[in-house]
Amino acid sequence: AVVSTQSTGAFVCDISQRELEMPIEEGSLDFITMIFVLSALNPGDMAHCIANLARYLKPGGQILFRDYGRYDLAQLRFKNGRCLSENFYARGDGTKVYFFTQEELDGMFTGAGLVKIQNIVDRRLQVNRARKLKMYRIWIQCKYAKPELNE
Repeated sequence: AVVSTQSTGAFVCDISQRELEMPIEEGSLDFITMIFVLSALNPGDMAHCIANLARYLKPGGQILFRDYGRYDLAQLRFKNGRCLSENFYARGDGTKVYFFTQEELDGMFTGAGLVKIQNIVDRRLQVNRARKLKMYRIWIQCKYAKPELNE
């Protein structure tokens, strides 16, 4: 499929900031994708991040979200001393990761004025046949929309 540069664009933005500097107008986006993004932020920045991003959605626009769920294999593998706060960890490379529940995410998204379309837990068994490893993965996948003007 051909994508029009008139209607599509990419840019870099530090969404953890209290005030966003975006090269687009508020209320102008149909979709925002957040794939393994929110979990890398400090927990204290997550709610205002979602609220800030929600301002850029058009009425009916959606945030498409996927991230780590509570008790994912990655969380269970962390060694002592890596836990920064409850369900928030530091990886060996210095990056951070948080593991969510559906309820936490629902509270943040609805608290930002968005309406739930989907909030599901995706549990998968991945098998590495060469190393004979079973890996139990848990992710949360969500879709939240900005209410239409007539709602």
